[in-house]
Amino acid sequence: MVHSLVLLMDTHLPLKDPVPIFSLVLFIILLAPIILRKFRIPSIIGLILAGMAIGEHGFGIIEKGSIDLFGKAGLLYIMFLAGLELDMTEFRKNRYRSMVFGALTFFIPLLLGFVVCTYVLHFNFKATLLVSSMFATHTLVAYPLASRLGITKNEAVTVAVGGTIITDTAVLLILAVITGAQVGNLDTYFWVKLGISLTIFALIILWLMPVLGRWFFKKIKDDKTSHFIFVMALVFAAAFLAELAGVEGIIGAFLAGLALNQLIPHTSPLMNRIEFVGNALFIPFFLISVGMLVDLRVLLKGPEALIIAGALTLMALSSKWFAAFFTQLIFKYSATQRNVIFGLSSAHAAATIAVILIGFNMGIVDEHVLNGTVVLILITCLVGSFVTENAGRRLALQEAEQKPELPDQPERILVPVSNPERIEALLDFAVMIKDAKVPTPIYPLAVVQDNEEARDKIHLTNKMMEKAVIHAAATESNVQVVTRIDLNVSDGIARAAKELMISDVILGWTDKTSTTDRLFGNIFGTTMDNVLQSVWETVYVCNFLYPLNTTKKMVLVLPPNTEYEIGFLHYLQKMFLLAKQAGAKLLVFCNAKTQSITEAFITQSKLSVEVTFKQFESIEDFLILSREVTRDDLVVVVTARKGTLSYHAYLENIPGKMSRHFKDNNVILLYPEQTEIDYLEAGLQPEDLTLAPIQEQLANLNKLGKAFKRIFKGPKK
Repeated sequence: MVHSLVLLMDTHLPLKDPVPIFSLVLFIILLAPIILRKFRIPSIIGLILAGMAIGEHGFGIIEKGSIDLFGKAGLLYIMFLAGLELDMTEFRKNRYRSMVFGALTFFIPLLLGFVVCTYVLHFNFKATLLVSSMFATHTLVAYPLASRLGITKNEAVTVAVGGTIITDTAVLLILAVITGAQVGNLDTYFWVKLGISLTIFALIILWLMPVLGRWFFKKIKDDKTSHFIFVMALVFAAAFLAELAGVEGIIGAFLAGLALNQLIPHTSPLMNRIEFVGNALFIPFFLISVGMLVDLRVLLKGPEALIIAGALTLMALSSKWFAAFFTQLIFKYSATQRNVIFGLSSAHAAATIAVILIGFNMGIVDEHVLNGTVVLILITCLVGSFVTENAGRRLALQEAEQKPELPDQPERILVPVSNPERIEALLDFAVMIKDAKVPTPIYPLAVVQDNEEARDKIHLTNKMMEKAVIHAAATESNVQVVTRIDLNVSDGIARAAKELMISDVILGWTDKTSTTDRLFGNIFGTTMDNVLQSVWETVYVCNFLYPLNTTKKMVLVLPPNTEYEIGFLHYLQKMFLLAKQAGAKLLVFCNAKTQSITEAFITQSKLSVEVTFKQFESIEDFLILSREVTRDDLVVVVTARKGTLSYHAYLENIPGKMSRHFKDNNVILLYPEQTEIDYLEAGLQPEDLTLAPIQEQLANLNKLGKAFKRIFKGPKK
């Protein structure tokens, strides 16, 4: 007690002990957003204002530099998340647009700033170039707002993030040139060294890091903590390598996000942990550290400080608005999308203060410019946050209104499990193919045979299913565990599928290739034939040797006549979603007729997926595709129940052939939704049928798209 009183009496401001500092900052992170939410003020602004209050320029509660470590980590985290959450397919599709916006948001501020600094503020050439390049840079301070609103997949956000890395890289290269010129080292050796170091850095991050990540995730499958630490180690190592190469660490963090993008699915537990730690801890620390840089007293130091601060702030905001405006004109974006781009690109923080501090320390700019930049940081962060919050909400509402209505029978995914070692892999697959917009849960199912041991088995089964619940909770997925007592497992699965109105059933398989035991062998010894004859919905039979996030390429084999099945479009959508979530390229083997229907579906659904087609006329040529498959590929073969339209006798032996020829691959056998009518026995042949049902569905999609276009385009004037 006496010791505690002595500590309390010795406590004075600014705080230096890490315990009260950390405690105070955590309370700020907790309370600031809650309080300011009542006044409709974005939480980002609340954290910046709190940093102003507790910093040395406010009440001096926290000592300068006491949270620099967490602040720098938060900045790197923002850039890493920006790269990690990018839709790589959309990014590649829009890379031209990102380059155009990056060029506009770099050259417009640079040129306008050069004019203002030269003819209004009368700076010398080096100071003019330094300050003008500072206008061109920006920090994604408002990106967490876009992420929270769920608009990160929108093209406007993708273009803004892509443009950020382009302009920041260009600005930081200019900074390296200016500092080299200031110390007199701007010679041939400087340029050769910079070029070689950047090339080596890019190769390490973009080539070696994905290889290392894929190897690690394959070797360490179950240790989730190690996965998170491994990713964090790579991010900060990339930032360190960037600094060694002569550019800022934020470039390395962003490229690390791009390198690991395809290895961390957006619906995975690892992604959830990364976002949680960043949004709860590192990013708030960064925002508070930005607020601690702001000193409003600089405005009282005479008219020169006010003039410079006003000119810098007005120039920074107006030049970024012009860049967003011309981007809108070129690509015909809406005003809301333009405002989102402007809001994301208008905030100046980390790179801006880095540029000016280096210039100030080297004597290129004076104290007035430094103070004016601090004011610029405050105002642009506030403006960027407000604009992103308001425009982002409107954009989110517009996207929600454009989504088609849910079908009368929404998707319901059933995952029968018995082996605890398979639960996580099957659930991860279920989460990856599930439509995030559909509120229905995933249903893990345990079937217990009705005998004298049923009571004991139920107790053991409940313990096993707890693992499924815990794993699903890590992905923030809704899970509803189902337990059934039945005479046998196939009947239990069939009854559960009917009672719960299931649309998709996910099963595990073993290397048993006989007619009766070829599949589902370790799940209570039931036969797959019984399941397929009683469950006519889409069935996936999965053999996962490695985590799905290590998939390089997804090979989808479509047999002839599969386009006639009623579940054709449903499973196509699921496979495209799986490829997108796994970050894998999609290679489709099919005949010309199936390809034309598939391409029409992709076009009318506006799916962002990279698809390559190869001709595959006969299912008997199945083994030829093994030449296209490597060890890191996922092989999905669409087969059929006996007597249905796309059934072929050769399909009976597919499980055994896959076990022999693709024993080192992740494999899925997919049985599409079909009807219980035996078409062939009824005398119907594929040539007697038409594509009318599929074409009707595609036509409905096309009409729906045109209707939305008319609605949001507005009435003709």
